Amino acid sequence: MGSFSIWHWAIVLLLIGAPVFFAVRSATKPSQNPETLVGIGGWLMLLAIGQALSPLRTLLVLGSSSEGYNQLMLVPNGPMVVYGEVALLLAFLVLQLVVLVAMLRRSSWFKQLFLIQWLAIPVVFILDAAWVSAALGVAVGQVITGGALAAPIVSFVLTGLWVAYVYKSVRVRNTFTRVGVSAQIASAS
Repeated sequence: MGSFSIWHWAIVLLLIGAPVFFAVRSATKPSQNPETLVGIGGWLMLLAIGQALSPLRTLLVLGSSSEGYNQLMLVPNGPMVVYGEVALLLAFLVLQLVVLVAMLRRSSWFKQLFLIQWLAIPVVFILDAAWVSAALGVAVGQVITGGALAAPIVSFVLTGLWVAYVYKSVRVRNTFTRVGVSAQIASAS
């Protein structure tokens, strides 16, 4: 099984990006009755499915990296690389779970948390590359190869399209209105 070429990524981008593009486009069109657009439905259902699967994807990345981690443990400073990368991925996993819970609770914080999760994609990638580079004493260019860049870039672009949808969608605006418990207690007193 060969590596994923740029053409494979282009096909994935087209298959996933096209529905996202149309979701964003339809989110900006005025609805006949905007008040009825509430709940996880329509294009928001695709986003909800993706958000529910995102922690599983992060766990798969961790699991598929275990062989490489085992090899790194034998290299000088390898354990430091492994622990740092695992810590970064676990922190990102926690963020994904927080966003998922906010989405399921229909929290008014969902939009901001989803935006933070989107911005965390390149931050985690950059921190990981810098960590590996520093710990192993190699240039960042040796850590980041062309293939390693493709997945985070595609993920960042596609999630960015979903962020645009989240901030333009009437359904999202009508659905994520639940205020946190502390805000409810403060407003009641």
